[in-house]
Amino acid sequence: MMFQLPRIYPILDSSVIPSEHRATFLRRLGNSLADAGVTLLEYRNKSGSDHEIIADAAILRSAMPAPNVKLILDDRVDLVVQTGFDGVHVDAGDLSPTEARSMLGHGRIIGTFGGSEALLPGVFDQPVDYLSIGPVFPTRTKQTTKAPIGIEGVRRLRAEAGSDAVLVAIGGITLATAPDVIEAGASVVAAAGAIFRAADPAAEFRRWLESLG
Repeated sequence: MMFQLPRIYPILDSSVIPSEHRATFLRRLGNSLADAGVTLLEYRNKSGSDHEIIADAAILRSAMPAPNVKLILDDRVDLVVQTGFDGVHVDAGDLSPTEARSMLGHGRIIGTFGGSEALLPGVFDQPVDYLSIGPVFPTRTKQTTKAPIGIEGVRRLRAEAGSDAVLVAIGGITLATAPDVIEAGASVVAAAGAIFRAADPAAEFRRWLESLG
């Protein structure tokens, strides 16, 4: 993968998108995030129809144009090419990373879940660009039955993965805790609610960027 993941990227969950004036909201949000310095964004919509996902994706792609911003679609490998997105994140229950790579080729970013208490068996045999780990802390944004692993869990998974693996820490991370998560061994931190529940998500992202570099 030629593209290097940034130290911080936001995950836009559809639960924070208002049903009224949806397109206007997304257009303004995308423009402001691009202006704030976002270079990678994941869009996650677990319950929306294909029509809604495609419509949202078109607005985000227009507001956050390539190559300045890379856009990752959660789950939906089948819609990545159609939406003009740059990659996909797949978890258990989705298509496998091998299937996603076969469909999308080597020019797009593919990520998958790497582990919680321990790395998943065979995870390094997967054709992926990054592995997400966590949840690090309790989270309200994504439903999960996995217990938080905490800072020590991040440290343990880094030791298990070695120095070369790209580990994206996720789950309940705030601006106050992000530096400790990075220090413990995360290559990248991803944040959803901590950014998008702020009154001004773009301004909040700038604060993260200035703090984490």
